Amino acid sequence: MSHESLVLVLTAASLGFFHTLFGPDHYLPFIVMSRSGKWSLKKTTLVTICCGIGHVLSSVVLGILGIAFGITVTRLEVVESIRGDIAAWALIAFGLVYMVWGLRQASRNKRHEHSHGHGDGIIHRHSHDHTAEHAHVHGGEHRTSITPWVLFTIFVFGPCEPLIPLLMYPAAQSSLSGVFVVVGVFGGVTILTMLSIVLVSTFSMNFVPTTRLERYTHSVAGATILLCGIAIRFLGL
Repeated sequence: MSHESLVLVLTAASLGFFHTLFGPDHYLPFIVMSRSGKWSLKKTTLVTICCGIGHVLSSVVLGILGIAFGITVTRLEVVESIRGDIAAWALIAFGLVYMVWGLRQASRNKRHEHSHGHGDGIIHRHSHDHTAEHAHVHGGEHRTSITPWVLFTIFVFGPCEPLIPLLMYPAAQSSLSGVFVVVGVFGGVTILTMLSIVLVSTFSMNFVPTTRLERYTHSVAGATILLCGIAIRFLGL
């Protein structure tokens, strides 16, 4: 491997890692949705990987189109910026809707008491909630089934800002193998970093006692996603 190729590989790997690590939107939505939706390890892994692939490939396609039609990096970065705004607003909208829905669910599942009078004059009281009783509601199943698709759509719009300039360099050198290396290394490190953070965080959360807050998991998940979108849109994360 030549010195230039080695530098390109290391650059792609480091940018993929830090781009993901410092972008909480790359992993927080999966962590909180896995928790609130009680996703299995297999489902969490699959959803994270699929969203990561969509996230990377959308920028790859845009970069290849730019190379094919001779579009400058500056113009492509404008398109990436627009895509980033769309993804951020989509996260904000999804987080807000999910948070409001979660708050409604939490209010419905609040523990309350019932009194029962018996023939012998004894009045019996008991408290309960409807969380377990209504876990089968079809609306909840529909919401759970479409959530991964909503996340996937948002991540397809989410740009990989460092990738296109990286793609342009080997393309300018007429190195097709260099293009494949950049895509493979950057994409692989990005998805692996996403998955590692999601799985480690999800596993660690199993040791955090949240019984009293269980009915608020959906609203907390929505609020977290909402804050991610706000941070991306207004703080440039």
